[in-house]
Amino acid sequence: MITPQTTWTKLQEIRQNKPLVLNITNIVVTNITANVLLALGASPAMAVSADEIQELTALSGALVLNMGTPGKTQIKTMELAAQKARETGIPIVLDPVGAGASKIRTETPINFLRQGMVDILRGNASEIMALSGSADKPRGVDSLHASDQAVESALSLSRQYNCVVCVSGATDIIVSKDQVTKVANGHPMMTLITGMGCSSTCLTAAFAAVEKDYFQAAAMGMAIMGVCGQMAAQKASGPGSLETFFLDFLYGLDENQLQLISMSSN
Repeated sequence: MITPQTTWTKLQEIRQNKPLVLNITNIVVTNITANVLLALGASPAMAVSADEIQELTALSGALVLNMGTPGKTQIKTMELAAQKARETGIPIVLDPVGAGASKIRTETPINFLRQGMVDILRGNASEIMALSGSADKPRGVDSLHASDQAVESALSLSRQYNCVVCVSGATDIIVSKDQVTKVANGHPMMTLITGMGCSSTCLTAAFAAVEKDYFQAAAMGMAIMGVCGQMAAQKASGPGSLETFFLDFLYGLDENQLQLISMSSN
């Protein structure tokens, strides 16, 4: 299990080294995810063109593949980036936004998993359950299930595809084969801001750039996401100000505030 001290050490490493986190992401969340990475101390890059993607991937510390607004051209770019990341040992974090809602949103993440092109899979409960074969249809990109309902699905995916699986929700659950860690930080108001789930994917990727134990990296990213959301909610009067306070707390996060991490393992 991670500790506030180990998380602080890796956060300082991110702030010092500013790893480049390359995002092939969706049009809705580009701005907030870039700002979240900047506030953390990482360096974001957003790309859509296959013409440059392998060059950019080679320069990166981590690669994020986000299925929020999928299309054939974007998926081709993702495939090229993933191939380069595999060649160069760069961690790949996949966010299967809306998995189960449409064929392309379900089959594309599964194809990446089958090809061994995913180190960390981060999604909500309904998305993770859909990828493991659940017939339940999510409501667009929103989850219809609590994170604890997806534990068995997450464990199954992790074992089958040899990746870390992170299920976000009121309690975030991170699994790797038989390891399970739960993070209980955060606030319900975070669900009212578009891109917060995608932002947690980016935080996870930033930690994966400096922590090669991807189970630890995922837990650290989700813990920091939750702690900053929790602190921001105490200051905010609504979702608009929550987003601002969240970025501010992420930027100024110190070792003492990390003592708020609420985590348990089984």
